Amino acid sequence: MTPSEIIARLRDAEALARAAPTQSDLLDPGLLAEGRLRPAAVLIPIVVHPERPTVLLTLRAAHLNAHSGQVAFPGGRIEPGETPEAAALREAAEEVGLDPRLPEIVGRLPDHLTGTGFRVTPVVGLVRPPLALTPDPAEVALAFEYPLATVLDPAAPQRRRSEFRGRVREYWVWPHPHHTIWGATAAMLVNLARVLRA
Repeated sequence: MTPSEIIARLRDAEALARAAPTQSDLLDPGLLAEGRLRPAAVLIPIVVHPERPTVLLTLRAAHLNAHSGQVAFPGGRIEPGETPEAAALREAAEEVGLDPRLPEIVGRLPDHLTGTGFRVTPVVGLVRPPLALTPDPAEVALAFEYPLATVLDPAAPQRRRSEFRGRVREYWVWPHPHHTIWGATAAMLVNLARVLRA
């Protein structure tokens, strides 16, 4: 998929309509009803290699208190006065050393509401290789690239069920030989796929 095709889909109302806001089934309905969700943003960096575009992901450090060892997009809280785009670029610079001047911001995906009480805005940016990344070991154990071709494969994501805190929950999982890609990251990848597929 070419950069121009990616840009066209992310700016096409019909393509964007194939995606929808998503939320964790662990979200406290009271937080939503009372408008107490905290704003956050992630950057979905699509690395536009000429033959095989990829999506840049991170593996969170194992010592973190929240979501340790999980696969995530670079991102975090939106500070007062920041746009989601500014927050996503700032967090990507802090977490993996991605120069904030490099991503070409091309659009947003629908928000994802997390079980921990955040309203996350996914910001999509195109990044030209090569990348010179310096992950911050305090936050990120590894930065790695995931094939966009896999994201575009309708058969790739799987819906799974498991019991958590006494209830059965359902979630998406994407295939990877070494890491489990699930939760909010997986849900946002599903929405990205829905927008980009022809």
